[in-house]
Amino acid sequence: MASTSDIRNGLCIKYNNDIYKIIEFLHVKPGKGPAFVRTKLKSLTTGKVLDNTFSAGHKIEDVRVETHKFQYLYPEGDLFHFMHAETYEQISLQRDILDAPDLLKEGEMVMVIINTETDAPLSVDMPASVILEVTYAEPGVKGNTATNATKPAKVETGASVNVPLFINEGDKIKIDTATGSYVERVKE
Repeated sequence: MASTSDIRNGLCIKYNNDIYKIIEFLHVKPGKGPAFVRTKLKSLTTGKVLDNTFSAGHKIEDVRVETHKFQYLYPEGDLFHFMHAETYEQISLQRDILDAPDLLKEGEMVMVIINTETDAPLSVDMPASVILEVTYAEPGVKGNTATNATKPAKVETGASVNVPLFINEGDKIKIDTATGSYVERVKE
């Protein structure tokens, strides 16, 4: 058993007969009344995000988990296949367990969180950013750079990302996996 002082991003807890991962939290100490912790929980079985408030000192049941490095192999319908980096054991995970499946490139290394009690994979942590090649982008209109204008572009994984007008086909761009947004152009 843990308490609200142990809450941190990535902590997996049992709550309402389900396993949730804490994706955001904020300790609040109002001037009047008791302290509390405002959290954003993501269900590891359904993928739904839930807002919840725990009072200070509230006991929470944490889930013992291990993280292992896996390499993404290939998609097959709604299944995504991964291989353990050390044991070469392969696992298949449902699309809804992944945070940003559209940004996953074959060969990408990810961290898979596994429940130690049941050996079941719970979630997949993507790297903070990925570098992907632009496969299609409309040509930018010359002189239209007074504002922060963007245009949609397709990347090699099939995802659509809004990019600045100066990005062209063949450019490699860095994409933030948490928001799915353009970060910068990558020079080779």
